[in-house]
Amino acid sequence: MTPLLEVRDLRKHFPIHKGFLRRETASVHAVDGVSLDVAPGETLGIVGESGCGKSTLGRTLVRLYEPTGGQMTYRGEDLLALQGERLRAMRRNLQMIFQDPFASLDPRMTVGQILCEPYKVHNACPPRERHERARALLERVGLKAAYMNRYPHEFSGGQRQRISIARAMALNPELVVADEPVSALDVSIQAQILNLLKDLQSEFRLTYIFISHDLAVVDHFCDRVAVMYLGRIIEIAPRDELFSNPRHPYTQALIEAIPRVGTGKRRMQAALRGEVPSPIEPPIGCHFHPRCPKRFEGCDREYPQLVEAGPGHRVACHLEGSISDAVENRVAGVAQ
Repeated sequence: MTPLLEVRDLRKHFPIHKGFLRRETASVHAVDGVSLDVAPGETLGIVGESGCGKSTLGRTLVRLYEPTGGQMTYRGEDLLALQGERLRAMRRNLQMIFQDPFASLDPRMTVGQILCEPYKVHNACPPRERHERARALLERVGLKAAYMNRYPHEFSGGQRQRISIARAMALNPELVVADEPVSALDVSIQAQILNLLKDLQSEFRLTYIFISHDLAVVDHFCDRVAVMYLGRIIEIAPRDELFSNPRHPYTQALIEAIPRVGTGKRRMQAALRGEVPSPIEPPIGCHFHPRCPKRFEGCDREYPQLVEAGPGHRVACHLEGSISDAVENRVAGVAQ
């Protein structure tokens, strides 16, 4: 199947300026060489600890952030070459749902004005139709049309997220980036929002990139999962394969740390130790090696590339690559 979205070596670095002349002295490597494909109709999960670059990746994919380098193609068209009206037209197909619905909704606008705004910006329908379309959107996400004249502060967190989802659906997009869409909600409301997103995906044939730090939610919602660490994807696989056979030590630690009934302290001992290194000066070699319980000679010298570990399963770890083979051969030679 031809990918809907293809990303190759995508980078987003934020410069740090200091001094009177505001010279660039360093940069934050928020996204640092991400490559992935997204197939039509699938849900790709992006997981990792806070600060690993998940949200920056999502915003860069829809060009809310301009990338520092790399390539992105959507249906074979170079996304980074688009400017002006061509970029505006493409953005009808690429929408985003943000983590904090209260911050992403203009408090000075009514719900009706918020939902009519996409039609106005993109001139998607005659002015007389905008209000009716907005009312239909509101009802489709489970809210009353009578709420059209209310303001965001008059709603609960779950209701505000439904409004955000309705706004993202207004232009009938093909690809939606959902950045932690349920993390700020109560568990009971999370289930409702996830079910709504699933229903909308079936109804409108949507493709999702679903960003989350909650692996239990990702296990329930996604078809494939990519694991990020310090701006890079270190493992990507079909959901069931990843959760049953994680290959990277970081992925193994994340899955071991998922709370489960009856596991007690014994399971929590597998949780990660230490802090995530600074993205300003990532460790040389594998970025995870300072925290890795399985590190060995060579991990601190060369960054591992993503290699095949099974059908549709790729992992960036020296345990899967040539350095580990070389070390094993050396040890075997000494033993002889």
